[in-house]
Amino acid sequence: MKTLLATWLLLSALVMPAWSQSAPRQTHTEQQKIAYLISSVAELRDATFIRNGKSYDARQAAAHLRLKRRFAGDRAATAEGFITCCATRSSMSGIKYSIRFHDGRVVDSATYLRHRLAAYEDVNAGNPGR
Repeated sequence: MKTLLATWLLLSALVMPAWSQSAPRQTHTEQQKIAYLISSVAELRDATFIRNGKSYDARQAAAHLRLKRRFAGDRAATAEGFITCCATRSSMSGIKYSIRFHDGRVVDSATYLRHRLAAYEDVNAGNPGR
């Protein structure tokens, strides 16, 4: 009995570290990136999100992106997948999403989010100031 218990403990000690360092850690990081991207849209002030020719405020835009993310499943498992699948264009019309800022400047939402993602990755890699 002691031998069986010792074998089980040894096996657990060897296998557990491998499990704890597998994909869930990366997925959690990707989930943090996606949450950051959505909050970047939600916190936009004096900007309008343009979807299918209609204007939406930041709160509505973020809610729409969350909804699309839920429906996208594994296609939006990474931050880049989220941008491509959920935040680039309408899945119904194919029309690109854009953001109009208070100064009149209009930027594709994918371009804006990729810049935000790069800034997030720089800061979290210890390289602030890209």
